[in-house]
Amino acid sequence: MRVKTGVVRHRRHKRLLKQARGFYSGRRKHFRKAKEQLERSLVYAYRDRRQKKRDFRRLWIIRINAAARLNDLNYSRFMHGLKLANIELDRKILADMAMNAPEAFTKLATASKAALAK
Repeated sequence: MRVKTGVVRHRRHKRLLKQARGFYSGRRKHFRKAKEQLERSLVYAYRDRRQKKRDFRRLWIIRINAAARLNDLNYSRFMHGLKLANIELDRKILADMAMNAPEAFTKLATASKAALAK
């Protein structure tokens, strides 16, 4: 008995080409090229979802360090002082305060200095 894959293959190709929308030139129109590019794209997407977390943490640390230096502290001493003062704020919140509420960040820096001085 002979089984033809017409409908199954057509559905599979359609699904994959739908995922490849937005790709350039033949990478969206031709099945083989679209499949290769889609595999590659999904690998990049998986990798970069994890890398995004690292990138944001680096950005937050840079912002906190810049604001801490305006208050005569460096990043590591500032964070250590906060820990000694039992102030538990994550880097995302601290970076936001450094950008949008510098006066509140200055109060935190003062508390950090006081904790370091003890």
